[in-house]
Amino acid sequence: MRTTTTPEIVTRYFRAADAGDLDALTACFTEHGAVTDEGRTVRGRDGIRQWRRDLESKYTYTVEVTGTETVADDSYVATTTVEGNFPGSPVELRYEFVLSDGLVDTLRIAP
Repeated sequence: MRTTTTPEIVTRYFRAADAGDLDALTACFTEHGAVTDEGRTVRGRDGIRQWRRDLESKYTYTVEVTGTETVADDSYVATTTVEGNFPGSPVELRYEFVLSDGLVDTLRIAP
Protein backbone atom coordinates (compact mmCIF):
# COMPACT_ATOMS: atom_id res chain seq x y z
CA MET A 1 0.00 0.00 0.00
CA ARG A 2 1.38 3.37 -1.02
CA THR A 3 0.55 6.27 1.19
CA THR A 4 1.25 9.96 1.17
CA THR A 5 -0.25 12.78 3.08
CA THR A 6 -3.77 12.80 1.69
CA PRO A 7 -5.15 16.29 1.09
CA GLU A 8 -7.99 17.14 3.46
CA ILE A 9 -10.39 17.76 0.57
CA VAL A 10 -9.87 14.19 -0.70
CA THR A 11 -10.57 12.81 2.77
CA ARG A 12 -13.63 15.05 3.01
CA TYR A 13 -14.88 13.78 -0.38
CA PHE A 14 -14.72 10.12 0.72
CA ARG A 15 -16.33 10.95 4.08
CA ALA A 16 -19.22 12.79 2.40
CA ALA A 17 -19.67 10.03 -0.19
CA ASP A 18 -19.72 7.36 2.53
CA ALA A 19 -22.30 9.33 4.53
CA GLY A 20 -24.47 9.99 1.46
CA ASP A 21 -24.22 13.73 2.19
CA LEU A 22 -24.79 15.33 -1.22
CA ASP A 23 -24.35 18.88 0.05
CA ALA A 24 -20.97 18.11 1.64
CA LEU A 25 -19.90 16.08 -1.39
CA THR A 26 -20.72 18.74 -3.97
CA ALA A 27 -19.07 21.38 -1.77
CA CYS A 28 -15.79 19.49 -2.30
CA PHE A 29 -15.77 20.57 -5.97
CA THR A 30 -14.99 23.81 -7.72
CA GLU A 31 -17.97 25.55 -9.29
CA HIS A 32 -17.11 24.07 -12.70
CA GLY A 33 -15.69 20.78 -11.43
CA ALA A 34 -16.01 17.60 -13.46
CA VAL A 35 -16.37 13.90 -12.71
CA THR A 36 -15.71 11.10 -15.18
CA ASP A 37 -17.14 7.73 -14.12
CA GLU A 38 -18.30 4.71 -16.13
CA GLY A 39 -17.23 6.46 -19.35
CA ARG A 40 -19.43 9.51 -18.75
CA THR A 41 -18.38 13.02 -17.73
CA VAL A 42 -20.58 15.39 -15.75
CA ARG A 43 -19.75 19.03 -15.07
CA GLY A 44 -20.67 21.56 -12.42
CA ARG A 45 -22.01 21.00 -8.93
CA ASP A 46 -25.55 20.33 -10.18
CA GLY A 47 -24.27 17.70 -12.61
CA ILE A 48 -22.16 16.11 -9.88
CA ARG A 49 -25.14 16.05 -7.51
CA GLN A 50 -27.26 14.30 -10.18
CA TRP A 51 -24.45 11.80 -10.92
CA ARG A 52 -24.34 10.83 -7.22
CA ARG A 53 -28.13 10.56 -7.01
CA ASP A 54 -28.18 8.29 -10.05
CA LEU A 55 -25.32 6.19 -8.69
CA GLU A 56 -26.95 5.78 -5.28
CA SER A 57 -30.28 4.80 -6.85
CA LYS A 58 -28.60 2.04 -8.92
CA TYR A 59 -26.09 0.54 -6.47
CA THR A 60 -25.38 -0.07 -2.83
CA TYR A 61 -21.63 -0.28 -2.20
CA THR A 62 -18.73 0.48 0.08
CA VAL A 63 -15.40 2.06 -0.80
CA GLU A 64 -12.23 1.22 1.11
CA VAL A 65 -9.25 3.48 0.38
CA THR A 66 -6.18 1.23 0.30
CA GLY A 67 -3.58 3.86 -0.55
CA THR A 68 -2.92 7.31 -1.90
CA GLU A 69 -0.10 8.78 -3.89
CA THR A 70 0.91 12.21 -5.10
CA VAL A 71 1.13 12.37 -8.89
CA ALA A 72 1.94 16.09 -9.21
CA ASP A 73 1.60 19.23 -7.08
CA ASP A 74 -2.20 19.25 -7.27
CA SER A 75 -2.86 15.71 -8.49
CA TYR A 76 -3.48 12.66 -6.30
CA VAL A 77 -4.58 9.08 -6.86
CA ALA A 78 -6.50 7.10 -4.25
CA THR A 79 -6.49 3.36 -4.82
CA THR A 80 -9.68 1.72 -3.58
CA THR A 81 -11.56 -1.54 -3.26
CA VAL A 82 -15.23 -1.09 -4.11
CA GLU A 83 -17.68 -3.81 -3.10
CA GLY A 84 -21.41 -3.86 -3.68
CA ASN A 85 -24.38 -5.06 -5.68
CA PHE A 86 -22.94 -4.36 -9.14
CA PRO A 87 -21.52 -6.73 -11.78
CA GLY A 88 -17.88 -7.69 -11.17
CA SER A 89 -17.89 -6.77 -7.47
CA PRO A 90 -15.49 -6.35 -5.79
CA VAL A 91 -13.35 -4.17 -8.04
CA GLU A 92 -10.18 -2.14 -7.62
CA LEU A 93 -10.72 1.45 -8.74
CA ARG A 94 -8.45 4.47 -8.99
CA TYR A 95 -9.86 7.84 -8.02
CA GLU A 96 -7.71 10.46 -9.74
CA PHE A 97 -8.17 13.90 -8.16
CA VAL A 98 -6.93 17.15 -9.66
CA LEU A 99 -7.22 20.02 -7.18
CA SER A 100 -7.57 23.75 -7.69
CA ASP A 101 -7.56 26.30 -4.87
CA GLY A 102 -8.08 23.57 -2.27
CA LEU A 103 -11.10 22.01 -4.00
CA VAL A 104 -11.55 19.13 -6.42
CA ASP A 105 -11.54 20.41 -10.01
CA THR A 106 -11.48 17.03 -11.76
CA LEU A 107 -12.20 13.50 -10.54
CA ARG A 108 -11.69 10.48 -12.79
CA ILE A 109 -12.81 7.07 -11.53
CA ALA A 110 -11.50 4.06 -13.46
CA PRO A 111 -10.03 0.59 -13.01
